[in-house]
Amino acid sequence: MKKVLVCDALDDQALNELKSLPGLDVTIKTGMDEAELINTVPGYQAAVVRSATKLTKNVIEATDGMELIVRAGIGLDNIDCAAAEAKGIEVRNTPAATSISVAEHTFGLMLAAVRQHGKANLSMKEHKWEKKVLKGTELYEKTLGIIGSGRIGLEVARRALAFGMKVIVFDIIDVKTDLDIKQVSFDELFKEADIISLHLPLTDKTKHMISTDEFEKMKDGVIIIHAARGGVIDEKALLNALESGKVRAAALDVYEKEPPDNFSLIDHPNVMATPHIGSAAKEGQKRAGLDVVRIIKEELT
Repeated sequence: MKKVLVCDALDDQALNELKSLPGLDVTIKTGMDEAELINTVPGYQAAVVRSATKLTKNVIEATDGMELIVRAGIGLDNIDCAAAEAKGIEVRNTPAATSISVAEHTFGLMLAAVRQHGKANLSMKEHKWEKKVLKGTELYEKTLGIIGSGRIGLEVARRALAFGMKVIVFDIIDVKTDLDIKQVSFDELFKEADIISLHLPLTDKTKHMISTDEFEKMKDGVIIIHAARGGVIDEKALLNALESGKVRAAALDVYEKEPPDNFSLIDHPNVMATPHIGSAAKEGQKRAGLDVVRIIKEELT
């Protein structure tokens, strides 16, 4: 009997299917910190996480006989993959499952940023009628610059084209798609884009990929949308760009530290902020959970 430790909440249907797989003993234990994880993981052959649980080097080194770690989601920055590789543990994720969820949330952030939905909502709740103050712009015929043209980036591009936007993308690989988009250089994207949306993982190479120098190359009044991974944008540099007016508005779903311990960026009046809920749509979470079940079935049963 192989033991599976589920460290974060999964879709109910997926969890029931996981429990029904033959030859598996499934334990659900959520909300563990590093110390509790270190004491818990020995003896398990597989662990399932989402974004909340951090499988650090110390946690992975404490495993005894673990064969598989599955992340129900896209990014792997909450798992020390190098430590897992050193112990011979396979790490898998579910990259396609929540792509539409994140793309739709990204587009929601974009609409909120250009039409000041956050300010309008707060204004109405304060019983104000600021119709003449809260003016925005259309997305139609604006240029959207997408940094990172993987599954989510291309889903965002597809929706932007439906809105009549011009879409340009930057990626370190050649973009292969039948969508009417143009691949450009990093600097070209900054020069041309009215709105910039980021869709790439956090790595040593992408950390603070967007900082002071990059903001200086952007159009005056650019809008920033960030629903990828906290740390890709230098938050201090973004705050400075907002205060100078270089960046007109920013809509953020991810942060360098989650939950944040410094709200100076979030408190800026031209920032729309959500608490890393890009993938938190029930349909995407169901797909992610069922993908986890499929992977565990393939690898352990």
